Amino acid sequence: MKIVVLNGSPKGDLSVTMQYVAYLKKKFPEHTFETVNVAHEIKKIGKDSVYFAAILDRVRSADLVLWAFPLYVLLVPCQYKRFIELVFERGAQGAFAGKYAAALSTSIHYADMIAHNYIHAVSDDLGMKYLGAYSAEMDDLLDKGERERLETFASLTFAAVEKKIPVQRETAPLVPPSLAYVPGKGQASVQSGANKIVILTDDDGSSKNLTAMVARITTAFSGKAEVINLHNIDIKGPCLGCCRCAYDNTCVYTDGYVDFYRNRLATADILVFAGAVHDRYLSSTWKLFFDRSFFKGHTPGLGGKQIGFAIAGPLHQIPCLKEALVMWADSGRCNALFVTDEAATSGELDALLDTMAGKLVQGAEAGYTPPHLFYAVGGHKIFRDNIYGGMRFVFQADYRYYHEHKMFDFPQADLKTRLMNAVMMLLTKSKAVREKVYGDTKHHMIAPFAPVLKDG
Repeated sequence: MKIVVLNGSPKGDLSVTMQYVAYLKKKFPEHTFETVNVAHEIKKIGKDSVYFAAILDRVRSADLVLWAFPLYVLLVPCQYKRFIELVFERGAQGAFAGKYAAALSTSIHYADMIAHNYIHAVSDDLGMKYLGAYSAEMDDLLDKGERERLETFASLTFAAVEKKIPVQRETAPLVPPSLAYVPGKGQASVQSGANKIVILTDDDGSSKNLTAMVARITTAFSGKAEVINLHNIDIKGPCLGCCRCAYDNTCVYTDGYVDFYRNRLATADILVFAGAVHDRYLSSTWKLFFDRSFFKGHTPGLGGKQIGFAIAGPLHQIPCLKEALVMWADSGRCNALFVTDEAATSGELDALLDTMAGKLVQGAEAGYTPPHLFYAVGGHKIFRDNIYGGMRFVFQADYRYYHEHKMFDFPQADLKTRLMNAVMMLLTKSKAVREKVYGDTKHHMIAPFAPVLKDG
């Protein structure tokens, strides 16, 4: 069997992900593995049509295509995203159609399901037969039990290909919104007060609805809203995964991105992110923006902001995209609102955009951010444990931030609760005490709230 590995790591062969592929090569010598470093070679792929065609030929010759990648900020790296865009932009879907596909990712399991859902949906859109994904924690290969689990996944996947099993498409084809948006002449003029408002977009003129949405939301505020186009920011290149920034949040690039992020975005009260759907995400330019924000590590960079997402395209048909944006905002301690051009009329979309502008101002004036969801709560625990543990000596800037902000909130440090648990667990060994405790659990659970309600 011939397996073509599309490597999504910007580090090429020197990546953790490729060590897992190397292990599979070692364990399954009867199969041929060919690796194409598409993320590492993305500039050449974009410029050299002959090289791109050669990659497609290798895909055509494959029995199985393995999407192999590390997770970068809730998804695949932007270089990998760009390769997927090129496949669709150049009408090269036919090279992938009918091929079996599987995914292999490495991460610390933060948002791995979003990346896998994305690759699954892309595979469906390419007409591939998707067999599933394997999500490895970065160091799993060092554990015998996890190596055996990986081998089992590979064996089952290879057997499915050899048997040519039927595979049903899971995600429905996308249906673009039918609205040709023409903003109304009236301006809502939401009283924005002293709030600093920044509208960030990747608008390049290819989506008329996006251009119109940016124009409408800009005029919705009574005060000046600064419009920044990502294409005009001095960004020399995508995140390389080098982790040079992990020591003191200093990026290896000496371009304008960090200054733009810190002095133009982080100083704003209200941010509107405006973009159009490309395949099953926003553009790779937007992914570049998110990936490069990793210079601040695993710490919140825009905490407390009011963020509006103005999306042109079928957002409601792409749950993994909506989830990624919600998760990003939640983990960043921001309040997020959404409007898309999936509206019946231009007047309806006008009203939705104007209303979002008003709600963003109201949130900013009230200083409101919603309570955390599972994304932020669970993500904090993952980052906390890893930064305190094996990642500490590399991500020293993160460690200092977590220590200074008392984010190492392990339950073991709560001595009062530990003492109470120890005493109560000992007491409940008595049947009489146990019946008293469990027999009146409902009242015990609400008793602590009585003083709060009384003092009202």
